[in-house]
Amino acid sequence: MDQQLIYLDNAATVWPKPDIVYDFMMKFYRETGVNPGRSGFDLAMEAGSLLDKLRKRLTKFFGGDQDAPERLCFGYNATDALNLIIFGLLRDGDHVITTNLEHNSVIRPINHVVRDYGVKATYIPFNSDGFVDPDDIRRALRPNTKLVIMNHGSNVLGTVQPVEDVGRICREHGVTFAIDTAQTAGVIPIDMQKMNVDVLAFTGHKALMGSTGIGGVCVRKHVEIRHTRAGGTGVRSAYPFQLEEYPWRLEYGTPNMVGVAALWAGQDWLDTNGVEQTHGREMRLAQRLVAGLRGIDTVKLYCCDSLRDHLSTVTMNIEGLEAGDVGTMLDVDHNVATRTGLHCAPLVHEQIGTTAIHGGVRFSIGAFNTESDIDAAIEGVRQISNWAKQRKTRRAHEVLAPA
Repeated sequence: MDQQLIYLDNAATVWPKPDIVYDFMMKFYRETGVNPGRSGFDLAMEAGSLLDKLRKRLTKFFGGDQDAPERLCFGYNATDALNLIIFGLLRDGDHVITTNLEHNSVIRPINHVVRDYGVKATYIPFNSDGFVDPDDIRRALRPNTKLVIMNHGSNVLGTVQPVEDVGRICREHGVTFAIDTAQTAGVIPIDMQKMNVDVLAFTGHKALMGSTGIGGVCVRKHVEIRHTRAGGTGVRSAYPFQLEEYPWRLEYGTPNMVGVAALWAGQDWLDTNGVEQTHGREMRLAQRLVAGLRGIDTVKLYCCDSLRDHLSTVTMNIEGLEAGDVGTMLDVDHNVATRTGLHCAPLVHEQIGTTAIHGGVRFSIGAFNTESDIDAAIEGVRQISNWAKQRKTRRAHEVLAPA
């Protein structure tokens, strides 16, 4: 029997997108799908106008320096932005502090600058509730600490980190502070100035309700990031090197105008529906999910005893089963889509002890999920748990049965 997919993998990509996003993407690209800023004809100027207006809109949305919107630079996604930050700020002799909560989009670039450029790195563990203690970061600071970089919200545990406190410590010590907002942009309010954040990386395809293939970086006026790439900018073409001015310092080649249109329409949707209101609804569903999973005796939940300072992301395992097998059964037998494995965050799984069973099963709730979706997911886990217990009993009887 055909059954509609219950999509609970919004931490990977929010899906579906609001209709306003699909409609505006198509309309804009059909009517204005030209290269912005490269020519003087009307359509090119219209495309460039949307790009410039989106810079200003997102700078305000993130609490950046509104008198310097050119420092909102577009790229492919958060990973691309984090590479620009890490490779553009660190060099031989520098020290960087990050955490065990990070995605590989931070871990791998840091490992490369350590291996290839002589940078030193310190990884800060999180506590039993899934939070980093700002004082641990304070204690890890060195005279040559150039950068503290961490995620705002964990893509595995769902915990929202105390970035304002960490940022205050960095500000006191003159250290650049950067955050990865892949999980939080569009979910909870962000104010770079209030949170003492110097540089912010974002992606468009999650709760900003945009498309894949666009993201970027927002850089405060007092921070300079070296360009690590070079190419076309559409302006000052006779100059032989990459321009020093923003956005061209960190923005290369033809921009993703379909993605720009999607982000613009996503901002419209967020303005109408409200970031905090949408997050509150998602968290009520997360409370329902956690309560239901807690009632299943073989389920182990991670870092969600309290859902305070939390995203609607919940990771669990079923005793005696590997995470991948549980995810397959949820998909095939119950039409519930989750994400299993290490979630591109191996240090998290090392610390919570799930590496041996190849990670965990992650449920991530989005703006369009319903109570019936959550109830179906809980029931699916319950049935898988019962099956696992029955299998264990059968095997025990087989061992004890006489030959």
